[in-house]
Amino acid sequence: MEPKTDTVNPDIAAEEQINKTNGLLLKIKDLRTYFYTEEGIVKAVDGVSFDINVNESIGLVGETGCGKSVTALSIIRLVREPGKIESGTIELKGEDLVSLPEEKMRKHRGNDITMIFQDPLNSLNPVLKIGDQISEVFLIHQNERLRSMYNLLPVRDEAKEKAKGEKQEKVRKEKEEKKRVKREIEEKICLEKGEREWKKWEKKEKARKEKEEKEKKKQENEEKIRRENKYKKVTRQLRKAALNESMKLITQVGIPDAIEIINRYPFELSGGMRQRVMIAMALACNPALLIADEPTTALDVTIEAQILELMKELKKKYQTSILLITHDLGIIADFCERVAVMYAGNIVEYAEVNTLFAEPLHPYTKGLMNAIPNIQKRGEKLHIIRGSVPDLIYTPSGCRFHPRCDYRLECCDKVVPRYREIKDKYFVSCHLYDPEFQNSPKFIWNGDEMNRSKQV
Repeated sequence: MEPKTDTVNPDIAAEEQINKTNGLLLKIKDLRTYFYTEEGIVKAVDGVSFDINVNESIGLVGETGCGKSVTALSIIRLVREPGKIESGTIELKGEDLVSLPEEKMRKHRGNDITMIFQDPLNSLNPVLKIGDQISEVFLIHQNERLRSMYNLLPVRDEAKEKAKGEKQEKVRKEKEEKKRVKREIEEKICLEKGEREWKKWEKKEKARKEKEEKEKKKQENEEKIRRENKYKKVTRQLRKAALNESMKLITQVGIPDAIEIINRYPFELSGGMRQRVMIAMALACNPALLIADEPTTALDVTIEAQILELMKELKKKYQTSILLITHDLGIIADFCERVAVMYAGNIVEYAEVNTLFAEPLHPYTKGLMNAIPNIQKRGEKLHIIRGSVPDLIYTPSGCRFHPRCDYRLECCDKVVPRYREIKDKYFVSCHLYDPEFQNSPKFIWNGDEMNRSKQV
């Protein structure tokens, strides 16, 4: 059984929709996702705004617990209780995902947006073979395309049409039967038939109906068996087609001997191979956006480099936009075109990678850059950012970074900084670059405050 084409073609309607948005794929504006716990409200994502263009790699970087993963889960609407998207918009190709019913959102999830999680071993089903898990993606999300590619009839649709026709025929026959009975009764009354003959007719009529009902049930059962056998045949063909496409994907992500791999279980593969399988599953539907949540965290450096190189190649081949979540600035510099720096639920800086790495503006970004060890500066003391990440239930007033900031102004603990574009495609959230606070005096740290801020 050979397909008409080698790969599943992207949705033409989706491409036209992207053209209407001038190359803008995803736009997030003032997104707020809170978790309602017994201790209080955790403001994990609090006013996040950024955008992603078609075929663009965006990095989302920050310390552990700053809200990176919650942002990703909010995009695909998989935030679990007690979490809730409170407000904001997430526009994919101009359509707001936040306001969509779950049924419509399910059509986007897996087709237009896919996600690679941190630990592939926990993401894969341990009791299903690799081939079955990748095939499931095709069977659920690409069913119609598979049928079209392999010339398989949509049997379920035929069954629905047949059932609809049978129902209409049944209603028609019932109406005719009522008319016939009414006519016969009228005739009997007119002929002044006796009660005995009426009961005799009634008994006869009942026997006739029972016979017709048995015959009808027999025909229905025969039709059901025939339809089920035909559906099973197509299902086997469809599963074979899905498995065929799965092997192609496994080969494309750099795993040799695809026939052997599809018959293995997740625990039989190495960490790098499992992550390649996750990438294959994510790319099965040719998604417009791939979210990679620290995809190389559990891998060694060599495998990490291979996975990142693979993602670059696949991005180029499939024209897929990527949101890469990590805490590794080196990966961001090598892989991404733009980067958003996240701190305590806020985006504090968002710019092109080369521009930001050459001259970071926000004090937190400067602290991250200065904390990177430099082999050329042996013997020098490593720079650290004072203090620790704040509790997202009891967030600091004003700027959330002010208790740790070396550039703090007197206004920083009183006024929330505006997230604004200070130059072309360069966004920052800091009073240092706001003309309104240019004359605000610099905060002077005293001994007690400095000691408190250094406590971890």
